[in-house]
Amino acid sequence: MSKIQLLAFSGSLRRDSYNTKLAAVAAAVARDAGAEVTLVNLAEFPMPLFDGDLESSSGMPDAARRFKALMVSHHGFLIASPEYNSSVSGVLKNAIDWASRTESSDEKPLLAFRGKVAGLLSASPGALGGLRGLVHLRAILGNLMVHVVPEQFALGRAHEAFDDSGALKDPGNAKAARGVVNAAVRTARALDAAD
Repeated sequence: MSKIQLLAFSGSLRRDSYNTKLAAVAAAVARDAGAEVTLVNLAEFPMPLFDGDLESSSGMPDAARRFKALMVSHHGFLIASPEYNSSVSGVLKNAIDWASRTESSDEKPLLAFRGKVAGLLSASPGALGGLRGLVHLRAILGNLMVHVVPEQFALGRAHEAFDDSGALKDPGNAKAARGVVNAAVRTARALDAAD
């Protein structure tokens, strides 16, 4: 059985994003659980808005190709998604849209998604913690053939939730985040063993 590799990222470009902090927490938990984790920031992959005409004329942009390659090379994803107007952020949806595209006639459809595992988290200063956005993200990934674990974590009052080191202050919040991440690691291991 191979070492489980997870790609962790947030759906925010903001420098001091609570979701980026939460993605780092999730990555640390996954490493403690024995997974190899690649933690990236979507700001490192500046992609134009998905445009079929652009794709037809120029192919997949380099940043989108690099991000897709990371997704392909990992068993699954830990995604901390902000909630924008009760849904996912535009930058996250755009990255998903580009990564879902095939680049050649012999490439299997949804190569970056099919059979992968995802653990979903969110953070918001509001009381619901971005929960409504996770509903949409779960639906999107499920339609792309991703195994989204049932556990999820929405961190409310996120502006008060982290200490100076970036760790979650509240033990209950830390336990809930661990539950999501550990479920994702377990599921990825089970699917890998079944292959």
